[in-house]
Amino acid sequence: MSIYDFKTRRLNGQETDLSPYRGKVLLIVNTASQCGLTPQYEGLQKLYDEYREQGLEILGFPCNQFGAQEPGTHEEIGEFCKINYGVTFPLFEKTVVNGPDAHPLYKYLKEQAPFQGEPAGSDDEIKWNFTKFLIGRDGSVVRRFEPSAAPAELEPAIRELL
Repeated sequence: MSIYDFKTRRLNGQETDLSPYRGKVLLIVNTASQCGLTPQYEGLQKLYDEYREQGLEILGFPCNQFGAQEPGTHEEIGEFCKINYGVTFPLFEKTVVNGPDAHPLYKYLKEQAPFQGEPAGSDDEIKWNFTKFLIGRDGSVVRRFEPSAAPAELEPAIRELL
């Protein structure tokens, strides 16, 4: 299975797979609107504005698994992101990223890019909101960035793939 085969739903409920993003550099992020890291939306949008024309796509997957920090409806999430951070990159429906009900996309991402932080030997589960996965143009998972990595810190890795 390729990353492009995974099916998901956009915030508007439209089912899609990731095949429209074939040949692009992707940054897949689990997001939340009421998190201390929510201001990362601003940095993500800045990356998107800077590198979209060169082939970067950022895909946001709202998640309510961490402290119930994404409680809103899909419409509320979209409105919040647009009004507060000017988000124009694609957002998808709330997604479960850990546990037995984790979305297959996130199961795949965690298998391809295991947890690299502290403590060493920790499980590969997503630790918090704003975990980021960088995907190459060929669909391979290149790297995982933990939530504390600010979007600007990803810029060299993104430029390298573009």
